[in-house]
Amino acid sequence: MASWNSVPLHVSYEVLGWFAFACWSISFYPQVILNFRRKSVVGLNFDFVVLNLTKHTSYLIYNASLYFSSAIQKQYKNKYGQKEMIPVAANDVAFSAHAVLLTAISLFQIAIYERGGQRISKIALGILVVAWSIAAVCFFVSLHNHHWLWLLSIFSGIQVCMTIIKYIPQAVMNFRRKSTEGWSIGNILLDLSGGIANYLQMVMQSVDQGSWVNFYGNIGKLLLSLVSVFFDILFICQHYLLYPSKRHRSETNLEHDNVKPSDQPSSENV
Repeated sequence: MASWNSVPLHVSYEVLGWFAFACWSISFYPQVILNFRRKSVVGLNFDFVVLNLTKHTSYLIYNASLYFSSAIQKQYKNKYGQKEMIPVAANDVAFSAHAVLLTAISLFQIAIYERGGQRISKIALGILVVAWSIAAVCFFVSLHNHHWLWLLSIFSGIQVCMTIIKYIPQAVMNFRRKSTEGWSIGNILLDLSGGIANYLQMVMQSVDQGSWVNFYGNIGKLLLSLVSVFFDILFICQHYLLYPSKRHRSETNLEHDNVKPSDQPSSENV
């Protein structure tokens, strides 16, 4: 049974893991609160939400199965080595379950709040159909030969693909509108902090074990961190550099520019 060699590294691993959990979990609330205050989801891309729900559902299946199933853990050790630690922590499972719940709440808000003519695209719906069709086929294949670790690799692949794809519609929407109004930057700042902590957590485990197997043994977690950090930086640039908010301008300046205050972004876009 694999165990930690260094107490400080183990403590650092746990602290970073729960810090990432806290950042990522809290990151869902600014957008939900923003939607509630505005009673509107205009500016929030619907494709992002539905793709995000599939992503987190796949991630939950992967984390919960590898963390709780002794049969899958046995398959993992048979593949990567009996001394290797399982690369999923309790905070990974907790985060995934919480993420599915909060993303579902965002989807519910889309159904009840002002949408401004926005809708889920056919491309996004097509991607969802393909992703879950692949998952269903692979499930029945695994059911026959009990290759559960292989099935989890499929779900890991789906969540990585969803992570890569899900940010694109929102980034494009911000670019076309030349605005980030309705899109919470608080979500992005917390997500960035969680992504960096998640990556450092994996480094702590690798240093302690003197092995980098947990990186390619859990490639989904690694790619999740790297992709999330990349897009978070992109959104930060859009919000603060490319399309800076004018919410702090006074009415005098607005009148001088012949722009109505109602045309300005909402002060709740934080």
